[in-house]
Amino acid sequence: MKPRTLLRHFRESLKSLARNGWMTFASVSAVTVTLLLVGVFLVLMMNLNSVANEIEKDVEIRVHVELTATKEDQDVLREQIQNLPEVETVDFSSKEEELKGLVDSFGDDGGAFELFEQNNPLFDVFIVKTANPQDTIAAAKKIDELDFTHKVIYGAETVERLFKVFEIARNVGLALILGLVFTAMFLISNTIKITIFARRKEIEIMKLVGATNGFIRWPFFLEGLWLGVLGSIVPIGIILTSYYYLIDLVEPRIQGTFIQLLPFYPFAFQVIGILVAIGAFIGVWGSMMSVRKFLRV
Repeated sequence: MKPRTLLRHFRESLKSLARNGWMTFASVSAVTVTLLLVGVFLVLMMNLNSVANEIEKDVEIRVHVELTATKEDQDVLREQIQNLPEVETVDFSSKEEELKGLVDSFGDDGGAFELFEQNNPLFDVFIVKTANPQDTIAAAKKIDELDFTHKVIYGAETVERLFKVFEIARNVGLALILGLVFTAMFLISNTIKITIFARRKEIEIMKLVGATNGFIRWPFFLEGLWLGVLGSIVPIGIILTSYYYLIDLVEPRIQGTFIQLLPFYPFAFQVIGILVAIGAFIGVWGSMMSVRKFLRV
């Protein structure tokens, strides 16, 4: 396409937006409302996913080594664990380190456990982490079958329930976002269709004088693009402003907990990119679906 022709399409699309002011406002409003809802769910989903990932990363398997195991036996067990395909890291914690950790965890009351320093009843422990947190259960079962393994602890019921909850939350959130996007696509399509219906004579005349379908489509394609992008501006402003103040309000109250909000940057750029892309896609798709009917002259 020649630059002059493309420039003409840009001018026509912008003129059309100004000429059909009320329909432009209706289309942009429809995109705005939908993207505002999509944006809210998107923020919730991204933060939930971040929290879930952090919790999943902290899931570990603690392997208590038999008290009768020698240093060589421990080395063999460590190598067997490390060779499992699910395992990423294997760290060793001696029973002396385990006792010290227990004493420290009780603070001032931990002195009572110092009596066990001469006759430590705790086990040497291998701390295992999997490359994929979802493989924790499978890896734990394999480790439990190895020699010199006294006990494998990974909070079986808690971990299984945790993974199920996160999976359901992710799937529900994704389904809601997709549902809103498809609703917006049909809503915009119908809104733009009214605008194009008012210009059907213009399209018919252009077809009769020899204009190609592509030549007719381009201004509508760009018009849909502008509608989608314009419709994303207000939701982006509302969501990012609200999120900025939400961080200031909530962050001091959740410090030290496992819940942490995503930092404003680069989160803001991610939200901007996603909402502009969704808005542009909705607008273009709506325009293309609407104009297609009137190209059959």
